[in-house]
Amino acid sequence: MVKVLALTDHDTMSGIPEAIETARRFGMKIIPGVEISTIFCQRGSESEEPVHILAYYSSCGPSKYEELENFLANIRDGRFLRAKDMILKLNKLKLPLKWEHVAKIAGKGVAPGRLHVARAMVEAGHVENLKQAFARYLYDGGPAYSTGSEPLAEVAVQLIHRTGGLAVLAHPWALKNPAAIIRKLKDVGLHGLEVYRSDGKLVAYTDLADTYGLLKLGGSDYHGRGGHGESELGSVKLPVLVLNDFLKVARPIWCGAIKEILESYADEPSDSNLSHITRYGRGKMLKRNYPLNCGKGLVDECLSLWLTNEERQSAEFEAIKLKLSHVSINQG
Repeated sequence: MVKVLALTDHDTMSGIPEAIETARRFGMKIIPGVEISTIFCQRGSESEEPVHILAYYSSCGPSKYEELENFLANIRDGRFLRAKDMILKLNKLKLPLKWEHVAKIAGKGVAPGRLHVARAMVEAGHVENLKQAFARYLYDGGPAYSTGSEPLAEVAVQLIHRTGGLAVLAHPWALKNPAAIIRKLKDVGLHGLEVYRSDGKLVAYTDLADTYGLLKLGGSDYHGRGGHGESELGSVKLPVLVLNDFLKVARPIWCGAIKEILESYADEPSDSNLSHITRYGRGKMLKRNYPLNCGKGLVDECLSLWLTNEERQSAEFEAIKLKLSHVSINQG
C-alpha cells in the first residue's frame, strides 16, 4: 500500500489541494511537487534536448509562489501552441486530427501534451497504441514533434532553489548525453537524479549520482494511462536508507521555505500572504470560522502538520510564533 505519494504533474501544481484532501481520507501523505519541462543546450551546439526537472516541496508548498506559478504558466501557454503545431504537422502527414479532439482528451483548462495528442491518434485510428504514436511520430525530433516555450534546465533548477524545493533530474536514461547534463546542472544546484525504476536500480546512473554527490531517487512515473508499458503506482521500491538521505537534505530546505512564508505573513498579515500558508494545509478549515484568535494559533496548527516536534521547538519558529501572537486573522 502506498503511504507517501509525491504528485508531480507536468508544469502545474493545481492538483495538489485535491490530492491532499483525498489522501487524508485514506491515511496517505502527499509531497507537493511538479515536473518542469525544460530544454538543455550543449555549449557550442545549436541542438536542444528536452529535460524534465522534478521539484519536491514541503507540505506548505513553495515559497515565492507567484514567481513559480508565473514561470509554469509561461510553459503551459507554450504547450498549447506546441500541441497545435503537432496537430498541424500530423495533418500535413495525412493523419487528420482536430484541435477540439485533443483539447477534450486533455480536459478543461489543461495544457495538452504529447500524451494527449497520442491518445487522439489512437482514437482516430492512425496508430494502434500510444507506444506506436511516439515511436513513429512524436518522439524527440520526430516528424510531428514540436517544441514549446520551455526554459533552460539550469534556470528551472535555480528557481526551485529560490522557492524552497529539491531539484531532481527525471528519467536520465532517456537523455542522449546524461553525463554532460548532470555535470552542468550539479553546478547550478541539482540535488539528485532518478536511478530507481520499476524494473530495478540502474547501475550506470547510480555511479553518476556517486560521482557528482547527488541523491539517488526514483518513482513510478505513473500517468494514469493504463495499458501495457506503464508502471503501476507504487511499483518502485525505494530502500529506507534512500528515503532517509532524501529527508536529511530536504528537511532543512523545507523548514527554510516554511520560515520564509510565515515571516512574510508576520511582516505583512495580508489575505494574500495568509493564502500562502493555507494553500496546501487544511485550507478550507482555516478559511471558515475556525476558532483561531491570533496568528500564533494559526502557526501552531500549521506547524503541527508540517514539522516534527524538534523542528517546531527550534528558536527560529518560537520567535515567529511570538511575533505572530499579536496578529489577528481576518476569517471573513
